[in-house]
This record gives sequence, C-alpha cells and structure tokens, in this order.
Amino acid sequence: MLFNVEVKISLKDGMLNPEATTIERSLELLGYTVSNVKTTDILKFQMEGEDRDEVRESVADMCERLLCNPVIHNYKITVIPQDYACGCGCDE
Repeated sequence: MLFNVEVKISLKDGMLNPEATTIERSLELLGYTVSNVKTTDILKFQMEGEDRDEVRESVADMCERLLCNPVIHNYKITVIPQDYACGCGCDE
C-alpha cells in the first residue's frame, strides 16, 4: 500500500534559532513588528508499507537516525493512505 508522508521538524523551545531571528530583524527593517517567529522544515514523500503504523514507525526511525537531531528538534509525522477516493486522505 502506498502512503503520503509529511514530517514537520522544528526546534525545541529554548533552542537558538538564527533563521527566525534574521527574519524578525529583516521584517522590522521593512517596518513590520513581529515577535516569536518560529521556523519549521516540512518534508513530504511517498512510502510503501503494509499499514499506517508500520510506515509511521519507519518514518520515526528515519527522524531519529537522519532527518533531525532529537536533542534539539521536535518532529510531527502525518501518514495518509493514498488509496482514498478523493485523494485528500479523508474518510469521504
């Protein structure tokens, strides 16, 4: 079975985020006032597997071993079977 996978990777609270700091400062120079900017990397791919749990387990292993540093990153995994009639992953 084919699954659509999305992994959102973000820094844990308290970690320095130079990219977010740069965005805040640049927006301030353009006249915008923003605060608490957070950045997130989103990875999307397709993966084959027997069921959603097997795929989620494999993706969690990928995150722990390669895609992120579990000491400084959080990650959220979304796994949607691709065979739904409408293609969006809902139950309709």
